[in-house]
Amino acid sequence: MATLTEAPPPLSPTAPATKPPRKRGRLTPYWLLLPGLLWLVVFFALPMIYQASTSVQTGSLEQGYKVTWHLATYWDALTEYWPQFLRSVLYAGAATVLCLVLGYPLAYLIAFRAGRWRNLIMILVIAPFFTSFLIRTLAWKTILADGGPVVGALNTLHVLDVTSWLGWTAGDRVLATPLAVVCGLTYNFLPFMVLPLYTSLERIDGRLHEAAGDLYAKPSTTFRRVTFPLSMPGVVSGTLLTFIPAAGDYVNAELLGSTDTRMIGNVIQTQFLRVLDYPTAAALSFILMAAILLMVTFYIRRSGTEDLV
Repeated sequence: MATLTEAPPPLSPTAPATKPPRKRGRLTPYWLLLPGLLWLVVFFALPMIYQASTSVQTGSLEQGYKVTWHLATYWDALTEYWPQFLRSVLYAGAATVLCLVLGYPLAYLIAFRAGRWRNLIMILVIAPFFTSFLIRTLAWKTILADGGPVVGALNTLHVLDVTSWLGWTAGDRVLATPLAVVCGLTYNFLPFMVLPLYTSLERIDGRLHEAAGDLYAKPSTTFRRVTFPLSMPGVVSGTLLTFIPAAGDYVNAELLGSTDTRMIGNVIQTQFLRVLDYPTAAALSFILMAAILLMVTFYIRRSGTEDLV
């Protein structure tokens, strides 16, 4: 009872509230981003601003150029070179479709059927990157040479008769035709289609295929309802990585095509390096960039996915 009635010991005074310690290194991520931001500003933003100012200048190389806000340069460039713009979109679109048709089965094979050969096939896919873009394109001049085995096989199969009727080849000749340019674009940009597709397909849980089989779904139904919808991020990424550089490419059209297959990239190169009409070249570049941006925005919204790989 004495223990129960004893007064409790006095409480110690409450310690004054202290501020939580300041987190150190809160600015570290921003410092890590600074080199990349500086790189983008110096090598992307500033050149873009300079080209934008060039596109509204007037003058000549001898007398100098001055910013006069001559916006008519854009309209003149578009009305004069719209066939090259249209041709670039058609060639890039055809190459993108071919890359998707060729690349999807290859990516599917690597992701689900390659087994121990997966690494070897992946090396073969990226092997073209080990050589120069120019060398790879020049090699197609030998592959598609007149009288070569490829042209001979196409003649035997009467493929050139169909392509000539469509206007993609000229008789028995493949070089200096639209078909040669599209073949070069397809070969050079095929890895950009296969790699995103493989990454997207590899993420698919194999148990989903097993569940579809347990529900008596046919392989075609499984692909249509499970595999392809889940691989859409790879499809969108691959098509963008193929179409965008293909639309602005000029090497394939220069080496494998002719004056009738010139793309807008060839026109921009000529205006910059030969004609020395810098305002027109800059205006063409911005028109191409704006057109691609509009098409890409529309395509991403219509594709129904924003999860890009």
